[in-house]
Amino acid sequence: MQTSPTALSQFPPFPAINCACHETCVGEQEDHSALLDSILTQRSLMAFFQPIIEFSGGRVFGYEGLIRGPINTPLHAPIHLFKAAEALGRLAELERLCRYVVLESFVAQRLPGRLFLNVSPACLLAPDFREGETLRLLRRLELNPSRVIIELTENKPIFDYNLLREAARHYRGMGFEIAIDDLGEGFSSLRLWSELRPEFVKIDMHFIQGINHDPVKLQFVRSIQVIAECMGARVIAEGIETPAELNVLKTIGLALGQGFHIARPDPAPPLQAPEEVVTALRQNGIAVYPVGQTNSNTVTARKLLKSVPVASPLMTADEVFSIFSQDNDLNVLPVVSHGAPLGLINRYRFVDHYARPYQRELHGSKPCTRFMDNQPLMVDQAISLSQLSRMIADGSQRHVADGFIITGQGNYLGIGNSQDLIREITEQQIQSARHANPLTQLPGNVPINEHIERLLHNRSHFVMCYFDLDHFKPFNDRYGFRRGDDIILLCARILSEASDPERDFLGHVGGDDFVLLFQSEDWERRCRLILARFDQEVETLFDPQDLKTRGFEGEDRQGNALFFPLTSLSIGAVSVAPGGYRSHYEVAAAAGEAKKQAKSLSGSSLFIERRSPNAAKPRSTSFAMANTGECN
Repeated sequence: MQTSPTALSQFPPFPAINCACHETCVGEQEDHSALLDSILTQRSLMAFFQPIIEFSGGRVFGYEGLIRGPINTPLHAPIHLFKAAEALGRLAELERLCRYVVLESFVAQRLPGRLFLNVSPACLLAPDFREGETLRLLRRLELNPSRVIIELTENKPIFDYNLLREAARHYRGMGFEIAIDDLGEGFSSLRLWSELRPEFVKIDMHFIQGINHDPVKLQFVRSIQVIAECMGARVIAEGIETPAELNVLKTIGLALGQGFHIARPDPAPPLQAPEEVVTALRQNGIAVYPVGQTNSNTVTARKLLKSVPVASPLMTADEVFSIFSQDNDLNVLPVVSHGAPLGLINRYRFVDHYARPYQRELHGSKPCTRFMDNQPLMVDQAISLSQLSRMIADGSQRHVADGFIITGQGNYLGIGNSQDLIREITEQQIQSARHANPLTQLPGNVPINEHIERLLHNRSHFVMCYFDLDHFKPFNDRYGFRRGDDIILLCARILSEASDPERDFLGHVGGDDFVLLFQSEDWERRCRLILARFDQEVETLFDPQDLKTRGFEGEDRQGNALFFPLTSLSIGAVSVAPGGYRSHYEVAAAAGEAKKQAKSLSGSSLFIERRSPNAAKPRSTSFAMANTGECN
């Protein structure tokens, strides 16, 4: 399929690169010209490969083919190599050589699995690529195209999505699969995903690095995973650098990953993932997510409302073209008649069709409704963002690119788009205070329950420990609420320091009650360390006289005068095996009963429920752990 010169002439050229130091740049181009010419003539490029592994088991799925220029030269780094080739007008020639070098090295080393071959969209549309040059090379190398994944690297704006979509269909017919690189970065990666429907989607490393500490990044990646599942694509995480990042990505459910934590790019890459990585991936357990929950059930579509120009159904195609020409940021044009929305005109589909030979002459004076999508997504302004996101996921994929019309009582109000929807849901993650204790800032009941449910769903073995301060109310009455806050903060600090933040989930139920969901195998040792530290450090909060008598006079809840010993800490522990409990209600009830047993003992104590789940869990207790009624 050849590109029509007339059609291409309708699109603006790529913007020129401006440089403040023109003379310096010219000098650098002259210096690099001879070096680049030598590289291309002598084929002095080296292929590097970075393994991509499966999260389900740690097997190497394939390799991304990368390229390096001659070592100890200004063009060794790929960014400088490709920048010089583009400036000197030899980018297509360089890309062609890169393909040859990568493919030949991949076959020569007999590397297993699939090869991710980096290709720019411009190269994908080039005649020599489409006419089978790469396919002939694969046949000569005896490499089946089904083992090659064309990884599109977007470094310039894309203007002809229809042509690119046809090209992708053409290569799929040959046996190739398609991947898009750096989702979340670049010019229009979400649109590219919607248009091409690739088999693989790579998430930009910005959203991967530090994901174990950043709820916004976590929500972005989780949202992308949900969309990928709806579209039948597999997500690849790029730039994994730590075990904690790997654990979070595995827990989210991503399929594949690559990064320095797994292996660095190398001319002779490893055939297997490191043993510690494989062990971590096969380990039964889940990651502890950073605190932050969306509240998309209370925020409505009205928050996404945007005002844009509208067209009437009587407008001509020429008039619509004029509106688009005057506003480069306008992607869709609603068609409205007497306040009633009729449809949407997509800028790119309109311009693509309008730019074809003779279309303007034939349709320029015709009604614009010929180019209108008459079945757009229309939503009422009162719909929640949660409902809206499900509608987009369940509906036509064009809604991802086109957005949606927002109405009020059936009348047109404005439009919204999927990018703003994702951004708004993501920003809700930051507002985690509603789900955290205001004193300790530890997760509250909602995140605790969600984490238990994730553990149960994953069939992970864990231990739930319920912590409660003994004689806290009398202490509060004697020393006041400020000292009471101090003892709660002391307990929170000791629990936090004694747990593994990557594996153990610490939550503050309310008042003086805490929960620790242990995945650490040495949880019992940690609990006994907590008790010892608490007994030692709590004495700093008592007056010398009370320390001398090891207690103080006070009143119980009925107003009776009693002598209360120094405040201690009770722990009720329940081991949860896969299949032992059905919900967080049952787990919490069993832990609450274990905590009651611990509080019946004098001093700081640990009670471990060792009975079977059916014998241990009460039938009518729920997760109302903050108010247990004990006063001992």
